[in-house]
Amino acid sequence: MPDPALHLRLGGPDDAPAISVLARRVARRWILPDQSHEAGHALLARLGTRSLRERMRDGQRFHLAWLDDVLVGIAGMRDDCHLVQFFVGTRYQGRGIATRLWRRAMADAVRRAGTRRFTLNATRVAVPVYEHLGFVATGPEGFSPAGVRTTPMALELAADSTRA
Repeated sequence: MPDPALHLRLGGPDDAPAISVLARRVARRWILPDQSHEAGHALLARLGTRSLRERMRDGQRFHLAWLDDVLVGIAGMRDDCHLVQFFVGTRYQGRGIATRLWRRAMADAVRRAGTRRFTLNATRVAVPVYEHLGFVATGPEGFSPAGVRTTPMALELAADSTRA
């Protein structure tokens, strides 16, 4: 059951340090064990505060989930269609936070750009989470330009969909 005290809001550059801490913590626990040392190092660099601020300045939108003053979830979207970061703190997983955060980010993209197709590149451990949210694999597992092992996935909204 979702936590009623969960507060969702759009993040800004001042949130980059908190986003970085949560994203790096979750990445170290869940993503890095399945990646090469080089790919893991590159991923952690992209999750740094400076990189996140640059992405925000370039137009990426970060939806944040807070419980009181604790950041517990992040959904980063590029071009209102490609989910680039999606993290929920380990101790907060299984509470419906991911679903609520995804619905908020998706609704924002639909409202802003009329998006009907969403894409992402899922790490191996995250594929079941994204399948639960309605995404399907669109190709085999492969490597990103930075060497991160991922599976391309997409979610297509029906023309009459009310999911957003």
